[in-house]
Amino acid sequence: MQAARLALPALDVRAGISSDSANVRRVVARGRYEYDDELTWPGRSFEGTPGVALITPLRLADGSAVLVDRGWAPSPDAFHVDHAAFRELDTATVNGVARRLPRGRGDVEAAAGFLPFVIELANPDPARGLPRRWPAPSFDNGPHLSYAIQWFSFALIALVGTAVMIRKGR
Repeated sequence: MQAARLALPALDVRAGISSDSANVRRVVARGRYEYDDELTWPGRSFEGTPGVALITPLRLADGSAVLVDRGWAPSPDAFHVDHAAFRELDTATVNGVARRLPRGRGDVEAAAGFLPFVIELANPDPARGLPRRWPAPSFDNGPHLSYAIQWFSFALIALVGTAVMIRKGR
């Protein structure tokens, strides 16, 4: 289902778009970054290095704003970061994938006036350096088969172990 949604044409971001219609869709937004209101999501690691995600509001031409996950920046304590070191151009055309706002992010939930999703930037530019863009999600089957084998093995061990214990108890 996610692959089918990502195959749809890119959606232009504007006021009034619901999180259901934008979730896991490619989107395009044009506007001006508001670096003074930038947020960080602490405790994010990238290839084993502690850091934060830089979440920057993008003010659109219609006056609405959307949060843009510009990527990961290193931070020794995975909490504090020098925001000025990671500023890009003020005006931007953002291409990415829209994701619903994560639950439990009080700083974002308290921030009124934002569209109900975050844009994760796509197409990392290695020449740009930091902040690093998140890698694209993979749509493979993952480790489901190995987990199934593992849990069926546990069940078999429990059944055989119970039978052996009952037999020895007699």
